[in-house]
Amino acid sequence: MLVLSMLVLLAVLWLYLRQVYSRFSKYGVRHLKPIPLLGNMARITLRVEHVALHNERIYNSFPGERFVGSYEFLTPTIYIRDLELIKKITVKHYEHFVDHRAIVDEDVDPFLGRNLFAMKGHKWRDMRLTLSPAFTSSKIRLMVPFMVEVGDQMIESLKKKILCTESGSIEVESKDLMMRYANDVIASCAFGLKVDSHTDEDNLFYEMGRAASVFGFIQHLKFIGFSSCPNLMKKFKLTIFTEEVTRFFKDLVLNTMNERDARQIVRNDMIHLLMEAKKGKLSHDTKVANDGAGFATAEEYNVGKRQNDRVWSTDDLIAQAVLFFIAGFETTSVAMTFLLYELALNPEIQDRLALEIRENHKVNEGKFDYSSIQQLNYLDMVVSESLRLWPPDVGLDRLCVKDFNLGKPSSDATRDYIIRKDEGIVIPMGAIQRDPEYFPDPTKFDPERFSDANKHNIKPFTYMPFGLGPRNCTASRFALCEMKIMVYQLLLHIELSPSEKTCIPIKLTTDTFNLRIKGGHWLRFKLRKGTLD
Repeated sequence: MLVLSMLVLLAVLWLYLRQVYSRFSKYGVRHLKPIPLLGNMARITLRVEHVALHNERIYNSFPGERFVGSYEFLTPTIYIRDLELIKKITVKHYEHFVDHRAIVDEDVDPFLGRNLFAMKGHKWRDMRLTLSPAFTSSKIRLMVPFMVEVGDQMIESLKKKILCTESGSIEVESKDLMMRYANDVIASCAFGLKVDSHTDEDNLFYEMGRAASVFGFIQHLKFIGFSSCPNLMKKFKLTIFTEEVTRFFKDLVLNTMNERDARQIVRNDMIHLLMEAKKGKLSHDTKVANDGAGFATAEEYNVGKRQNDRVWSTDDLIAQAVLFFIAGFETTSVAMTFLLYELALNPEIQDRLALEIRENHKVNEGKFDYSSIQQLNYLDMVVSESLRLWPPDVGLDRLCVKDFNLGKPSSDATRDYIIRKDEGIVIPMGAIQRDPEYFPDPTKFDPERFSDANKHNIKPFTYMPFGLGPRNCTASRFALCEMKIMVYQLLLHIELSPSEKTCIPIKLTTDTFNLRIKGGHWLRFKLRKGTLD
């Protein structure tokens, strides 16, 4: 009887999986062969392949297709390859794909579930409307002195270490260095705190930042679980953050706001902007389109720019501060780390950039502000190319909120594919930005792609380091400004080169879905000749 019951269960499971994994084949949508229960996620789940290479493998397996399929365990997901279709999804018909797929449940984990990235529908539009004035050039301009102060701390620390050596150089784990720099920038620009993580290496703010931002394998599986089976994750009340991390950020934001209210303190940082947003006092800046922030700047869309009278809860505002911290701590530090790697391995590019920086520094008599940093054309080219080759987020995801006809997957297909409500799509940003059809010799670090003579050749919707359409990254100007200031200050004083431990060529580690180099991000730092004191 037991044997018979097992056979019946296996038969039912087989029929169920056969139905699930026939979703694409019915419509001629090509896809890699799924493994029962794991779908196409086996290589990621078993830590054989990084998600960046996973996306590239899917994208490159079916050249000529407009879109292809992938099974995230039991969940069918469409990967978009066609540029016109990308335009339709992210811009023309974005209202069909206005939401991201679920990260976490907002009732179980409010600080991740209620932030701008996770919010859905009208609530997202209202929060975007509320926060967009916080990231205009006029607001970021006021934060530049805070960034410069943090950079000065980093340079002073590096100089002391270099001068203490007989060789005149030190080996630096550049990811750790950039995480500490980004941590101190966020502490200052967001929370009004003066933190020096280069001297006080184990400070609480940095430790909590690492705990909140560096996602290991377990967190990775949780994220997949929330996007693939959100109801099950909600039932077990699983969260990404630990209770300690949640309590730390909640206390930090609330205590800072209460102190400023009580003492009438005004500081041009993220906490002040959130306090203004809660009062409805943030005004839109009309001059945001052509402010010279850089080629990679995400376009601003006039989505819902109307009077917003929604009252935000304290948890809603804390969630935005946490999102800003995570993006600034991890995502920006990843972008800066890979930028340093490419500069170290391409000394002719590094020297040209250092020369531009020094000439600018001399002409401006050491003046260093938002306007002067935007004058550096080659710096923008270098940063733009680094974000092409190593975008911190390797894919854009969207959730279909209304059935949408994607058309035929290829010229050979006979039926249109209707993506259904609550099904997900992925735009494999990293793979598209490495497609030789759009970027010849795609693995070469070549800033000339973004020169005035060449950047018009870049096809629309092939370059998207900060996303596309109305749901792009609202803080792209802040991130670009931070990256440029860091490079400016570093190359003014420091020369970068590979060390004996530098991983050449790059191999991505598979024990996290964060972008990391296997064995660490080791580079050699020494003082640049003629370094300014």
